[in-house]
Amino acid sequence: MGSEAFGVLIIHGFTATLDSVNALVEPIEKLGARVRVPVLKGHGGSSPEKLRGVTWCDWLKDAESAFLELASEVDRVIVVGHSMGGLLALNLAAKYQDRQLAAAVAAAPAFRLVSMLGPGRPLHFLAPLLQSFVRNWDLRVAYSDVDETSRSVHYPWAPTDAIISFFDLISFTRTRLHDIRCPVLILHGRAEQTVAPESADLVFGGIATSPKDKKLVWLERSGHQMFCDSQKDVAVEVIVNYIRSISGGNES
Repeated sequence: MGSEAFGVLIIHGFTATLDSVNALVEPIEKLGARVRVPVLKGHGGSSPEKLRGVTWCDWLKDAESAFLELASEVDRVIVVGHSMGGLLALNLAAKYQDRQLAAAVAAAPAFRLVSMLGPGRPLHFLAPLLQSFVRNWDLRVAYSDVDETSRSVHYPWAPTDAIISFFDLISFTRTRLHDIRCPVLILHGRAEQTVAPESADLVFGGIATSPKDKKLVWLERSGHQMFCDSQKDVAVEVIVNYIRSISGGNES
């Protein structure tokens, strides 16, 4: 990109608050980037009830609108997504890689969940049946850093219909991986208890990006909320250095 103006779109995950990704904002802005961190539909409310009836198409529409708005202000955009946001980032890459999208970063991409009910898992066939008698699912956050266990980075529960739609997004994203040719960085934790580490390998092997333009970085201790956990400084540094390499940005 050289001296061109560039922007970075940061997309949070399913049920998450902006606290889950805010550690990225200031370091990226110091590179000279214009940063956008949209709140996806159903998120940011006082209750998870806001998610009821919301679908993955709504989340993708929100991410796409934020991308197009940012793209209207800069020459090129790098998209960074965490967890479900990583799936949305990959979908944007598939669609806009030839139109201003310079690279995608998928941090803990939620491709293969630890939950046995997730897509590709043995009990996934039961997931749709749950909607008829389970309205809500409890959620938990697993940290390797015990000092972070009280942080509120996402809703404590989610409506079942929203979770099933999230599962549908996982399945849809898998059909788009072979369309992705732009540079991609994947960042994942080996100790994950939410998204299985094999997710990173599935994305790395599934995208059509040339070997020299795709990179997979492992965090050895971090839990799923990598930007709030014990290796948050490492996670942020990896992404900032990657953005610098793509954008030609300089620390100000």
